[in-house]
Amino acid sequence: MLFCRLEWMKMNDATVETPGGTLYIVATPIGNLADMSQRAIAVLSGVDRIAAEDTRRTVKLLRHYAIQTPMFALHEHNERELAPRLVAQLEQGQSLALVCDAGTPLISDPGYNLVRLARAANLAVVPVPGPSALIAALSVSGLATDHFVFEGFLPSRQAARKARLEVLRSESRTLVFYEASHRVLECLKDMQVAFGLERQAVLARELTKQFETVRADSLQALAHKVEDDTQQQKGEFVILVAGDSGVESHSVHAEAERVLSLLLGELPIKTAAKLAARITGVNKRALYDRALALKQSGG
Repeated sequence: MLFCRLEWMKMNDATVETPGGTLYIVATPIGNLADMSQRAIAVLSGVDRIAAEDTRRTVKLLRHYAIQTPMFALHEHNERELAPRLVAQLEQGQSLALVCDAGTPLISDPGYNLVRLARAANLAVVPVPGPSALIAALSVSGLATDHFVFEGFLPSRQAARKARLEVLRSESRTLVFYEASHRVLECLKDMQVAFGLERQAVLARELTKQFETVRADSLQALAHKVEDDTQQQKGEFVILVAGDSGVESHSVHAEAERVLSLLLGELPIKTAAKLAARITGVNKRALYDRALALKQSGG
């Protein structure tokens, strides 16, 4: 079995050795520039080049810390093409740092192909840890942190998004998602349908930035808040949803939901839920909660 030969970097005040043939995965601030570590500054100052997801954004960070290292773009559209060339340059003795727009690279950001090829070539791949929106949101959520699952961005198309949420309905671990501002309200409404109106959740917005908000409530209450306040529809979002405790019997299987949906087309919610319970044997309260969520989402 092959092992990478990692060369330890030596701290000497603000300087760090950056040996050739090393790829550094460098975390950068998710908002507040003061969260930049001294080690990250030293590494970015010492490598031969910096690969940035968006050079227009990263240049602001480099200017703030007077880092003059040459930079080039490495993003989802060119990574497959550039990665083999970059590995060849690393093998020739160059050092390279990879950064994303904000936070830790590869967490819903480019870099996987480069890291995979570098490790396959037995090159040193060194983490320079730091900010991550995922971990920051989880740490202040008040939800269970001993077991969680990171789902990243859900599909942008509603049908695919609903299908993915249905798969996760009975997941017992805390669920963590990233979401874009223009889809956050739709996403919360779809989550109500999949998880139930009263499932506890946290909406973390603009973490470490001027207008940071972290709100904990039921999915229904959070959706109402976002819908009523357009300011809460702006920025970058992390959505955390409590895992299924197995105590509340709100799980409704596909056939029961099909029957319920048909009845809702002709009957009031209470009557539809009662009849669906008789037909399918599913708990009436679970069907009633599901019917409320379906009606509210327009389903």
